[in-house]
Amino acid sequence: MIITKTPFRVSFCGGGSDMADFYREHGGCVLSTTINRYMYLTIHPYFDETRTVLKYSQNEIVDNIQDIDHSIFHCVLNEQRISGVEISSTADVPSGTGLGSSSSFTVGLLHTLACYKGEYVSKDTLAKEACEVEIEKLGAPIGKQDQYAAAFGGLNFISFHKDDSVSVEPIVTKGGTLKALQRNLVMFYTGLVHDANKILSVQKKNISQADKTKNLIRMCELARSMKKSLESNELNDFGAILHESWMKKKELAGSISNAQIDEMYEKALANGAVGGKLLGAGGGGFLLFYCPREKQALLREKLRLKPFPFEFEHDGSSIVYMGDRYWEEGENR
Repeated sequence: MIITKTPFRVSFCGGGSDMADFYREHGGCVLSTTINRYMYLTIHPYFDETRTVLKYSQNEIVDNIQDIDHSIFHCVLNEQRISGVEISSTADVPSGTGLGSSSSFTVGLLHTLACYKGEYVSKDTLAKEACEVEIEKLGAPIGKQDQYAAAFGGLNFISFHKDDSVSVEPIVTKGGTLKALQRNLVMFYTGLVHDANKILSVQKKNISQADKTKNLIRMCELARSMKKSLESNELNDFGAILHESWMKKKELAGSISNAQIDEMYEKALANGAVGGKLLGAGGGGFLLFYCPREKQALLREKLRLKPFPFEFEHDGSSIVYMGDRYWEEGENR
């Protein structure tokens, strides 16, 4: 048996600029971090080698991998011609909550299958291949940030260049700065779920509009400002940058926020939070706030939402377990 774990991500600033319609014209950038919440995947040969078993939110048992319903499983397993296995996925967080679960799944699946075949795969290759699967082959209206965040791990400034290349630059700070940042960040579950593809489809159509383009350019400027602040070990502007970026993002599509989310956000600002944002495409999921630690108890009391504790993660997609039996069988294959 092989087990991999792939982290979920929290995007602070620049989301939306990772879409090709924007970055091919203007260049894009995102500042994000991965957290200690994961997508786990396991694989081992199935007892009946004529069948393939897939376990996720549903269970599938197929005689022919062309009959697989799950779009990502179907695409990847058919392309790599892998069958006669049992693959299970388990996540710390449900899908549709804004933490990049779909891309973490895709990155994790590609990593798991590479290990199963005894092949080394770099983080950059994992991210590129995951983008190809989701964006090019399956036509998802998404950007590239989630795949690179999940593959590389850590606190990074990710740049999306006009020639379609991507660079990942780790943010280097003093240890005390990262600890202070993490202490001042709090996350809450809104109880609302969203369909990211529907929201992103609208956002993608709007990118060509002059005012939306202007917003995304400003969001990239804010991401660069946030990067400079962190590298200078200054957190004074972090909350204000989060707030301005959220205000700009809300204007990209009407479905990104709603009256209920706006009410939660305004209540948070009135009770200790300096700034924040709804994570992911919008419409639901998790609210992230920058709030001084001494004011967080009041914030929790007033919001009355489920807190979601987390810590920064630095490894990206990784192998958790590779059984000895697999190696013995691999030598005989």
